[in-house]
Amino acid sequence: MRLLLLGKGGQVGWELQRALAPLGEVVALDFDSPAPLAADFTQPETLAATVRAVRPDVIVNAAAHTAVDKAESEPELARTINATAPGVLAREAAALGATLVHYSTDYVFDGSGSEPRDENAPTAPLSAYGRTKLEGEDAIRASGCTHLILRTSWVYAARGGNFARTMLKLAAERDKLTVIDDQHGAPTGAELLADVTALCLQKLRLQPVLGGTYHAVAAGETTWHGYATHVIAWARERGHPIKVAADAIAAVPTSAFPTPARRPLNSRLDTRKLRQTFGLHLPDWRVGVDRMLDEVHKTPA
Repeated sequence: MRLLLLGKGGQVGWELQRALAPLGEVVALDFDSPAPLAADFTQPETLAATVRAVRPDVIVNAAAHTAVDKAESEPELARTINATAPGVLAREAAALGATLVHYSTDYVFDGSGSEPRDENAPTAPLSAYGRTKLEGEDAIRASGCTHLILRTSWVYAARGGNFARTMLKLAAERDKLTVIDDQHGAPTGAELLADVTALCLQKLRLQPVLGGTYHAVAAGETTWHGYATHVIAWARERGHPIKVAADAIAAVPTSAFPTPARRPLNSRLDTRKLRQTFGLHLPDWRVGVDRMLDEVHKTPA
């Protein structure tokens, strides 16, 4: 099996290079990959030529415009990368008889209520990012190609910057922190998403009828405040230098940190369909976060 991975340098793309390797030959590209295999999502039709040249059995699209606030001021660029380009990939996948894997987001919902949303819940994005990601989903479904759309949330990875690292840095420097406590979701590791993708692909290649849209997040839920508190407690227990006291992490509403793009307050996603269809167990969010912290912040000798 030949797999074309796009967006190899991102958090999920980096982990996919590892997770997809046992499935077959992986051709991994990024925005700056040299000719003749272009992977520039700002030029969607060049992607068509790349797909035709590689002739993959599976296309895995881990590329996206993920700068949520910036998308408000450049919605057309966000649309090109998040909607038009995936539509081109879907068209080419359909022509080849290939399977397309694509990642979407909880931002396709409006974040109202407190219940986890399933795949059939009405969509109502609040931001340009959410709207363009939903348009990408719709283009893929309309193409008729065999596809796997995985909606996820609060993605982090050991590689590069992330919320946990930022909190630990600030906790070592400041006496007090203020963290949002009215947004609810599940921190989900890029490593987990990559492994879920590989496991789903194994089954999907044998049973294409299983294709569709699925929610893929770690189990459990928290807030950004709960996430920060957990991370800082983890570091304190292991002897890392922490200046902020446990009772000095103030919980504040989203309105305390105004941003150009509105964030959904309820990012809870129901993963029952994914777990039952593919026979998967999704670990609690703390399992992945603790493992990531062990990787990037070694316990002092």
